[in-house]
Amino acid sequence: MKRDGQKTSVWQDTVRPVPYMESRGSYYDIVIIGGGITGVSTALRLQKSGKKCLLMDAHTIGFGTTAGTSAHLNTVIDTPYSEIINKHGREKAVFVAQSTKEAIAEIVANIHDYQISCDYMPHDGFMYAQTEKEGEALEKIKDAILAVGLDASDVTTVPAPFDILKAITFGGQGSFHPTKYIMGLLQAYINLGGHIREHALVQTVTENERDKLEVKTSEGQLWLTQTVVYATHTPPGIQLMNFRLAPYRSYIQVFELEDENQCPEGLVYDMQEPFHYFRTVCIAGKRYLMVGGQDHKTAHHDNEKYNFLELEAFVAAHYAVKQKKYEWSSQYYESQDSLPFIGLYPGKSHTREFIATGFGGNGMIFGTLSSVILTDFILTGDSPYKEVYAPGRIGPLSAIGELLTENMDVVKHFIKDRLRLEQIEGFVEIGNDEGKILKYQGKKIGIYKDSAGKLFAIDPVCRHAGCIVKWNNAEHSWDCPCHGARYASNGDLLNGPAVDALRKL
Repeated sequence: MKRDGQKTSVWQDTVRPVPYMESRGSYYDIVIIGGGITGVSTALRLQKSGKKCLLMDAHTIGFGTTAGTSAHLNTVIDTPYSEIINKHGREKAVFVAQSTKEAIAEIVANIHDYQISCDYMPHDGFMYAQTEKEGEALEKIKDAILAVGLDASDVTTVPAPFDILKAITFGGQGSFHPTKYIMGLLQAYINLGGHIREHALVQTVTENERDKLEVKTSEGQLWLTQTVVYATHTPPGIQLMNFRLAPYRSYIQVFELEDENQCPEGLVYDMQEPFHYFRTVCIAGKRYLMVGGQDHKTAHHDNEKYNFLELEAFVAAHYAVKQKKYEWSSQYYESQDSLPFIGLYPGKSHTREFIATGFGGNGMIFGTLSSVILTDFILTGDSPYKEVYAPGRIGPLSAIGELLTENMDVVKHFIKDRLRLEQIEGFVEIGNDEGKILKYQGKKIGIYKDSAGKLFAIDPVCRHAGCIVKWNNAEHSWDCPCHGARYASNGDLLNGPAVDALRKL
């Protein structure tokens, strides 16, 4: 199973794709673009309702973040409820808490209804503080968890080998194997007559004179539909949503411990910035420790490999490690006001295009929730969560400041990265397995030299909004610091919002 990075995740390595017959039709009631947990879950619900659906992906099903997640299932999400209450009010925060419980219930119901073997386990969650400042923040987090109707209580220990000053626990959490899960959903979708098209990069969706939406791919293929769902992690092309989302990378490693009993019974989180997250994963009956963290904005780190070294050193300082089994990084998008955008695509002249984006680090929860909300919207025109997650919402005043800050960051990189280019005389100065943006004979180029010494040259101008891409030495990709588009070492498109590959030289 392939993914959008050079490094292999544990979820890729332990699952096989579901075989299917490629779709040959030209008209569908609904086209769902994106084959991660959001797209597959939504396609299944809509197909089950009697709609004729086409599920499309630019690469393969599960290619993106779903195969790179840590697969925590949380009601206590990454954004503290104290922050959500401050920004959006207690009433909306209660809706958010209710919706996360509904998402986990939906996952559990799907596992039961479709008999999916995906290593699902219910858990308690734990969060701990190690300083007075962290302890004060944790107390506010606990109070907010209780205020939105969830359970939380103080504990004196956590299932991890750390010195703690304060800790809380909260029930109703869980974990699973995400690619086994979506492949189970995909099989159910196929059994219900659902259609699939992989390696189909959608470049445009336009309304024709017959009141139908035309979905066109990079290869010139055309499909007609009544409704389109963008389950693409971030909407493609240049549009308003680009400026309301910020791309981030997170790093995950899996370790075999000298004593597997040290692997946590539950989900564990610290209060560092950025925070670390822990869980246990089972492979062939053996328990391994999974740890994540080191989050940063995409292409805003000078040495991505360093994050793996830092994470490994952090783990080695607290656990007796036998060996490291896996490591990978993955991408997610934060909205400017800390809540996802799920619902009608804003700015359209009709009500037949929908988006789901801005999930932060809780893609398994909000991707699943999106399938519920979008199915309700498409079938009934309404959803109890339409106001909370409305993509067209203005948001609080504080979010406007964050929006301006993020977009000033985009402007800064647009200008600065054009000026800070390395001048070289010859390609011998580039090491094997290394990529660089540089000036050569007066021209700005990106060069990657593979392990055999073969050179790949690209125009480093991102095909989305014209920023200069940066070499990611951990995943061997060209990443855009502005809106998060990513390209393979040879310039091929890995993920949007760009819809074209880098120009090859």
